[in-house]
Amino acid sequence: MQITIGSKAPAFDLPASGGGRLALHALRGRKVVLYFYPKDDTEGCTKEAIDFNRLKSAFAAADTEVIGLSADEIASHDRFRKKHKLDLTLVSDPAKDIIEAYGVWGEKQMFGRKYMGIERATFLIDRDGTIAKVWRKVKVPGHAEEVLAAAQAL
Repeated sequence: MQITIGSKAPAFDLPASGGGRLALHALRGRKVVLYFYPKDDTEGCTKEAIDFNRLKSAFAAADTEVIGLSADEIASHDRFRKKHKLDLTLVSDPAKDIIEAYGVWGEKQMFGRKYMGIERATFLIDRDGTIAKVWRKVKVPGHAEEVLAAAQAL
């Protein structure tokens, strides 16, 4: 299923970094940036997380919560956050149910080798839980700034 602008954001209730769980419905009334990334502590994913983290106060001023989601376990998320001094909430979807619900699990290719993985993608969800903007096949440089501008305009 392809999630598009105007779609209802698929609900989730997942384990969150630092302990506990995070459910999308608990954020109703705020804007949410849900960004999907392939793997903790890899080059592109680290740069993306650091970029979002650097802009966290600007997102907060725009009444927007930033959530990172990958299939990594919570212990991995917690190590990743500590190592890079990240103050972002990261949620874990090892069963890939939410990853598949957002349509970001698929065939990828690197160095001529095909494999299944998470497409780097970001979804801006409005206060009512509707998809307001979608970025697919994200290139990291400048992405967090572009998402912030969209959140501020929403």
